[in-house]
Parts: sequence; structure tokens; C-alpha cells
Amino acid sequence: MTSRHRASENNETFANSRTPSRRTVVKAAAAGAVLAAPLAAALPAGAADAAPAFLHGVASGDPLPDGILLWTRVTPVPEAIPGSGTGPDTEVSWIVATDKALTNVVAKGSVTATAASDHTVKADVRGLAPATDYWFRFSAGPTDSPAARTRTAPAHDAAVTGLRFGVVSCANWEAGYFSSYRHLAARGDLDAWLHLGDYIYEYGTGEYGTRDTVVRPHAPAHEILTLADYRIRHGRYKTDPDLQALHATAPVVAIWDDHEIANDTWSGGAENHTEGAEGPWAERQSAAKRAYFEWMPVRPAIAGTTYRRLRFGKLVDLSLLDLRSFRSQQVALGNGDVDDPDRTLTGRAQLDWLKAGLASSDATWRLVGNPVMISPFAVGALPASLLGPLAELLGLPKEGIALNTDQWDGYTDDRRELLAHLRAHAIRNTVFLTGDIHMAWANDVPHHAGTYPLSASAATEFVVTSVTSDNLDDIVKVREGTVSAIAAPVIRAANRHVHWVDTDRHGYGVLDVTAERTQMDYYVVSDRTDADATSAWARSYRTRSGTQRVERVYAPV
Repeated sequence: MTSRHRASENNETFANSRTPSRRTVVKAAAAGAVLAAPLAAALPAGAADAAPAFLHGVASGDPLPDGILLWTRVTPVPEAIPGSGTGPDTEVSWIVATDKALTNVVAKGSVTATAASDHTVKADVRGLAPATDYWFRFSAGPTDSPAARTRTAPAHDAAVTGLRFGVVSCANWEAGYFSSYRHLAARGDLDAWLHLGDYIYEYGTGEYGTRDTVVRPHAPAHEILTLADYRIRHGRYKTDPDLQALHATAPVVAIWDDHEIANDTWSGGAENHTEGAEGPWAERQSAAKRAYFEWMPVRPAIAGTTYRRLRFGKLVDLSLLDLRSFRSQQVALGNGDVDDPDRTLTGRAQLDWLKAGLASSDATWRLVGNPVMISPFAVGALPASLLGPLAELLGLPKEGIALNTDQWDGYTDDRRELLAHLRAHAIRNTVFLTGDIHMAWANDVPHHAGTYPLSASAATEFVVTSVTSDNLDDIVKVREGTVSAIAAPVIRAANRHVHWVDTDRHGYGVLDVTAERTQMDYYVVSDRTDADATSAWARSYRTRSGTQRVERVYAPV
């Protein structure tokens, strides 16, 4: 079998002419910190006794019917740790085989790892068979990486009976261990896994969400600002054994949200960025995106962002969104500007691309990898007949007072246009897969939330909780389940399209897709601070083909 490969390296800059806003609170000056200390902290104990070494595991991603993107990082000499900018050019070879013992080799090649790409390498391997398990390995000098499994996508026109995806989001290193990744890796039945954003967090040690206990410290210890900083943080994450195990088990399909760059990122800045004190926003954004493409098995997508589309036979078209690179700045809570048609979450080009892809798809299911929740999440006891006119009079959002203007609630014109497009073109079986909010939800996506369920549902949405990042019980520091018992009934009463919400627990999802239905099985872990945490099934919800509504299922697949 013939093959070809391409070493993927994204060195684009992402200049932006918009002026970022200042934060209210200026962080301690970390930009001038000496690099040597955080670099040393990023190196695992005893990691580089011999060189070259593969200290950060191997991974694969973005499966195609005829190919897969392979990734690794080599440490050519002990001092060439992430972010150091040092170390010699090193030839890294790779092989792909049909068996775990790597005896039936079907593709091979080599690529050079350099300091310019932080000694990360990618091989875009083609010429493979569709819907097939493969094993791969990298080598540098006398050193072999661990062998890992991957899988190609079904042929575009294949009649696929079923697909299974792991679904995760929001993994704060300092808040706990990545047991969710370990439990997903142990399944052994995933076609791929979706990471819906916040793969890393940018904060300094102790600055974000740990119930006042840092389970394991970040590297570097300060908030990450520079290219070296982002490389070090990615490198620290890639030393996690549970994350390495999942990457070695199935290909990932990843998109970014805000924390891969900075909290509440928008096109011209971020809540967690102070222009001047923390350098120019355009430089920080460019550094974060460059490090992301270096360290993630993701093909640089349209305009150097993460929005792109993958197909899995005639069963699934998967559209993946970037809701940070083009969005307008967030407005204050309760601000009627959320309805302003000149404000955008997606950007014009991406919204048109999404609409066109949904309309032209001939797949049974149209899945949308969506970083922030699209379903309305509002409060207000007034009936819709009064709330709408009052909202317009007072300059408030027409669909109620939004509780989180960082999600689609803060950009209602984009949402209305997209949902109207689904209705106008009779587009069915659209399912949004969402992270970000650190809670688990099962939602209908109504055309008009105020009159739901008397009015129609345009789509459905499954939201996964966080791997470790704080949810509500962590924020208020009470026993797990306490907040959800009180808050969930209130949320559902004010948002009748919400079938279920769990505000308190950490875990992951497993999405099982057949022609008849798409089902999300929600799993929770016992304790995010326990490296040996157990996993248990919590709930399951599905949407049947043609219904656009969620229903509960009383057993996982």
C-alpha cells in the first residue's frame, strides 16, 4: 500500500486590529519571570535520563476515510524540554501497521523535529483503508515510542450501522486527576473521542477553581502569556498518564474554547488579558494558537482556526466550531445588546459555512461540536406574552434575562439566524455537542423558548460536564449533589426545554449513534482529587431520528 505524509506545522500569525479591553484587576507581573524555573518544573522526575526520549506520549486525530494525523514530541537531549527553544534537529520515523505487534507495516515515513516547532512532529498519513483499526509508533535513534491504536473514518458513502464517541471538556490540571480519560481509554470501543475545549487552562497556580486545594501544580507556575509559556503548559498536560492512555487508544477530534488562550476570549481581547501589562493581545493570541497546533493532533483548519468538518460514512457529518476567533466582545449581564444584529459569535463566514454544510448534508445525523451552550438559559417568571414586550421596552434580551452572555445567549441574532435556517430548509437530526459550562445537560433547542413546549424544537443538545474544572458545588464549597438538588428544579421550571441538568458532578459522556437514534450516556467520577477515582453511569438521554426532542433512556448502551 502506498502512503504519503505531510509534517504539519502552523507558524501563522493571527494579527487582529481590534483593541482589547482592560481587566478590572491587574494580575501580578509574571511576564518578566525567569524562564529557567518553570522549565525545570515542567520536566518529569527522571524523565530525560537518556536521549532521545518520548516523554509526552503519542496521539492521533482528525480521522479521514483514507488517513489519520499522527503526533508526538521527542526530547532529543535532556535540556530540550518544552518551551526551551533548544535542542538539535532530530529525525523521527514512524510506521503504521494493521496489527498491535507492528509486523504488517502498511505505511512508513520520517519527519524532522526542530526547536522551531518545540520538537513536536506530525505525520498526515494517507493511503489507508476506511473504518479500520491501525497501530503506529515513532522512533528516534535507538528509542521507540509506545505503540498506539488509531482508527480511520468510514468511507463517505458507507452505510454505517453505528458509531461511538467519547465526549469531554474542561480539564483543569490543578483541580484534580484526569480519571475520566482513564475510564474512556479502558472502554476499547471508541471510534474517536471529542474534546470540546478547555484542554488546558492558562491561569497561574492557585488562581482558578480548586476548592482552595491545589492537587498538583501547574508549570509554569505563573499565568501563561508567551509562546514558551504555552508550550510548557501543553507539555505538562501531555505528561498525564490518563491523558496519554486515551490518546494512545483512539483518535481525538479537538476544538478550542477560551482557556487554550485566555478566559472569555473574544476576537480583540479577553477578560483574562490586560493590554500593556501582559503584552499585546495579538501576540498572546498568536502564541497560544501556534502552541496549540504544535501540541495537538489537529489539522490547521479554515483561516488557521479549529472550525472544520469531518464525515463518518452516511451516518454522521460532524461540523466543528471555533467560537472565539471571530466573536464580538461579551456584553454585561442583563444588557439588551445581546440582541444586536451587528454583534456575532461565529463571524459571518463561519455561520454561512455552517448553514451551508447543514443544508447540503446527506448524512442521517448532523452533529455540531459546539464550545458553548446554544440552548437558552434564562430566568424570569413572566409569561412570554408579557416578557417579550417588557424586554423590548427595557432593552433586555427578548428571551429572558440571560445568565451567561459568553455563550449563545449573548449573541441571540446568530442563534435566531441559524435556527431559522434549520426550519426554512427542513433540516432535521441536528445535535449540538457542547462543553464549557461545567455541568451536564440534556436539552431541546427551541425556536421560541418563551412558548416552549407549545412551539417547535429546532434541534437537540447534549452538554457534558467538566473533567475536573469547578462546578457549582465546588464554587460554593458544599457536599456534591447539594446544589443540584436545589438548582436543577428551578432551572428546569424557568427553561422548559431543559430535560435534565446536573450542576455538581465531574465526568464524561459516551455518544452512541445509529440510524434510529443518537444517545448520550453520562458518566461521573467518584472524586476528582483521587488518582484512582471510580466511574459510574449517571443518566442517558437520546433523540430519535426525525423528532428534534430529547427523551430519557433508563440504561446506557
